[in-house]
Amino acid sequence: MHGGDGGEVASAAAGPPTPLEWKFSQVFGERAAGEEVQEVDIISVIEFDKSGNHLATGDRGGRVVLFERTDAKEHGGNQRELERMDQVSRHPEFRYKTEFQSHEPEFDYLKSLEIEEKINKIRWCQTANGAVFLLSTNDKTIKYWKVQEKKVKKISEIKVDTDRSYNPLSNDLSFPPGGLPSLRLPVVVTSGETSLVARCRRVYAHAHDYHINSISNNSDGETFISADDLRINLWNLEISNQSFNIVDVKPTNMEDLTEVITSAEFHPTHCNTLAYSSSKGSIRLIDLRQSALCDSHSKIFEEQEAPGSRSFFTEIIASISDVKFARDGRYLLSRDYMSLKLWDVNMDSGPVATFQVHEYLRPKLCDLYENDSIFDKFECCLSGDGLRVATGSYSNLFRIFGCAPGSTEATTLEASKNPMRRQIQTPARPSRSLTSSISRVVRRGAESPGPDANGNSFDFTTKLLHLAWHPSENSIACAAANSLYMYYA
Repeated sequence: MHGGDGGEVASAAAGPPTPLEWKFSQVFGERAAGEEVQEVDIISVIEFDKSGNHLATGDRGGRVVLFERTDAKEHGGNQRELERMDQVSRHPEFRYKTEFQSHEPEFDYLKSLEIEEKINKIRWCQTANGAVFLLSTNDKTIKYWKVQEKKVKKISEIKVDTDRSYNPLSNDLSFPPGGLPSLRLPVVVTSGETSLVARCRRVYAHAHDYHINSISNNSDGETFISADDLRINLWNLEISNQSFNIVDVKPTNMEDLTEVITSAEFHPTHCNTLAYSSSKGSIRLIDLRQSALCDSHSKIFEEQEAPGSRSFFTEIIASISDVKFARDGRYLLSRDYMSLKLWDVNMDSGPVATFQVHEYLRPKLCDLYENDSIFDKFECCLSGDGLRVATGSYSNLFRIFGCAPGSTEATTLEASKNPMRRQIQTPARPSRSLTSSISRVVRRGAESPGPDANGNSFDFTTKLLHLAWHPSENSIACAAANSLYMYYA
């Protein structure tokens, strides 16, 4: 799918890739059966760094936990050796590295508002001198962290002179022959051990009136954006007391408000381009070179409503909860409540593919509205090669779809040590072709993935909202409550 028209034609000629067989790799923080999970321990974000050798999670308690790849380290990061191991499907392994408290609960006295410590987003920054850097944010404040190994001196023993010829505590005040002895002091012996230290380098605060839903690094390595419901701000990593408002959708009269910003992301290679999604189901592509305030978009991607299909829930389920660029920036992936959509940035007439995630829930929208589940914000991700996409669902299920031309891959897995239990392969159903090298395809997932087609057997309190795909391998990390599950193919 990458590499322009030639690459697409070549991949189509070679045929779609074989569906992957996913295997359980690791789990961190797995709870015992019946054990109650504390609210503060529930994972709220997962993020791989660009190399894929580090993984970060944030939770509702404001903590950031870092994991480090170990199987790559054992071979010294030798690329040739790693490629050889890839051919035999090496097992990726991570280990717990460190954790730190990123945010604390706060109270805004001016607005009488409690600010939760929950981590909304984490983004890795460029590494330097063996240290790793990352941005983390809660609803109001972004922090820039540096994590590096430092030598910590610890006292291992204290040596004291035991020469009995002079005891200062003795009542005997006579001196030994030869006059006064030399004064001997206790000697402290230290050992230099290394430990990981997290230090907050900068705090970017007081720039958002509404809750921050996104942060995204620019490819220039110097700037990043933060987005809330109505505004997107541009920051310089080195300057924490000033930001530039580049998108403002706040109307003069708030009663005229019709849509809000739900997610924003920089283009992976073009430092002047970013995309943001809205609650009305549209994605806008903007060019920072056009004007200081990007109140107009260069492209808009939205799917036209089918005649006669409108209902009370139409606008709610059309809201986009997450948007991601493919690695080369050619495609955009968006997640609304019911489906995933893949967009070609060169074609704004409609998505090139639509993947139904849990279509079987459509008859239950009224119940989902009553218990607020319809407002759940599911994330999405793409594989590094752009051949597959993934997103979560209820009952701790997540779905993987093949998006190469002609692919019929549609796999349902459960976040557990036995992920294959609900794996289902479902053929794709093509629709009308578009004037593009890719056919527009509607991929129906399993209409009845459980024993009950109405979804009654599914637990809507257990939801898999957060997941991330390794940048260069077929490896997925996903969160089920406080547990981090990892899979590979």
